[in-house]
Amino acid sequence: MGHLLEMRGITKTFPGVKALDAVDLKVAEGEIHALVGENGAGKSTLMKVLSGVYPHGAYEGEIHYDGALAAFASIRESEARGVIIIHQELALAPLLSIAENLFLGNERQSRGVMNWRETFREAERLLARVGLKDPPGTLVETIGVGKQQLVEIAKALAKDVRLLILDEPTAALSEADSQALLDLLLELKGQGITSIIISHKLNEVRRVADTITVLRDGAAVSTMDARGGAVSEDRIVRDMVGRDMTDRYPERERRAGELLFEVSDWRVMHPEHAGREAIRGVSFDVRAGEVVGIAGLMGAGRTELAMSLFGRSWGRHAGGTAKLRGAPADLSTVPAAIAAGLAYVTEDRKELGLVLDETIQRNATLANLPRVASPRGVIDEGRETEVAEGYRKAMRIRTPSVFQKVGNLSGGNQQKVVLSKWLFTEPEVLILDEPTRGIDVGAKFEIYGLINDLSAQGKGVLMISSEMPELLGMCDRIYVMNEGAFVGELTAAEASQERIMSLIVTE
Repeated sequence: MGHLLEMRGITKTFPGVKALDAVDLKVAEGEIHALVGENGAGKSTLMKVLSGVYPHGAYEGEIHYDGALAAFASIRESEARGVIIIHQELALAPLLSIAENLFLGNERQSRGVMNWRETFREAERLLARVGLKDPPGTLVETIGVGKQQLVEIAKALAKDVRLLILDEPTAALSEADSQALLDLLLELKGQGITSIIISHKLNEVRRVADTITVLRDGAAVSTMDARGGAVSEDRIVRDMVGRDMTDRYPERERRAGELLFEVSDWRVMHPEHAGREAIRGVSFDVRAGEVVGIAGLMGAGRTELAMSLFGRSWGRHAGGTAKLRGAPADLSTVPAAIAAGLAYVTEDRKELGLVLDETIQRNATLANLPRVASPRGVIDEGRETEVAEGYRKAMRIRTPSVFQKVGNLSGGNQQKVVLSKWLFTEPEVLILDEPTRGIDVGAKFEIYGLINDLSAQGKGVLMISSEMPELLGMCDRIYVMNEGAFVGELTAAEASQERIMSLIVTE
């Protein structure tokens, strides 16, 4: 089997940072090649070099594609040769139909007039290839993220893709949608399409990849033959982080103190469906110094519960009782919830947790501006810088300065900025919603360490996670949620993936 792609000595430098350092990558025709590494290792940068986002001349080294030297000046040029990249942030037009999205910029027309018959006929053929049954006239905004990924792949097929690059394709997908997408990749491989997949999910990588290349600090450190599942997850992790990670969860002295946060019979009506109770009589408690987990499948209502507690940010007619240190807590608005001692780290840091176009300095103080304001309400920039600098050091945020825009940081460092923002409010109870989603194993370990530090300070931590090993590794107790209600409670000693799943499926 020959090589469809060979990248030789690729070096890419940004001001003050060498993002790629003489990287070599060989991809055989018809294989699925996985690219893994910590955030900031250079995976996306390498693929942007390949696809012409960073044009020829903006990097050093050579790209050989399909037997010839490639010098792509733009994405349009690489697409014309069958190299298609699907970015983590999908690039679909939500208010256009699936069919219109499939041929956007690649329209089926003659003399400037759209041929709608051919557009829809061809759309149906492409949708059948990716297993999407929705009619081509369906608006993209009305379908879920899993189906939108399939539309992106169908769009690539419309452009006669030969090398398909997928950047974190399952990051925002449910388990079922992720499996369907991986099955589709294997099907496309059977049709002769070569794929490069960037992913943090090592179980998925091991399931579909023929070859795995590990990047670390801008260099390719290893390439492994993964056919037949011969590569262990520990080996990949070791290469990614440059050290053994026998303990993925740092040790913590478990010492639950006094009762801190108590919620009884919490009920919330669905914001759109009149008469539908979305959160159904939930009761739980969190002690000082305790990490309490909430397990459940997608759609169980975990985020909705968290947001409804945090100033009724979700739902209608949220009711029940909430107490902090035995006294009634006013959670009626977000400012009231913050004043009461609650903080909520959202699962979607880019949309809801950060102002991406602003600096670390501005983001770190956002939730408690009065503390960096003068008596007249004017922000004291010196004080703001001092606060942000303190968190930069304490949280080990990897950045040259606090004046860096958070949109330029890796996922793990962005998450540390979100945590800093909420710690600046001096909360008693932190609700962490998917605190390690979309960040690599090394950064995860650091976030776990920060969570342990918070519990050691006597904070109460309520942690929502879709990764059961994470809950089992970090929590003192775990509540199990299904269809808007709590269906069980397990201590750390009692909990296992099997126990949690059996509670979900038997209730």
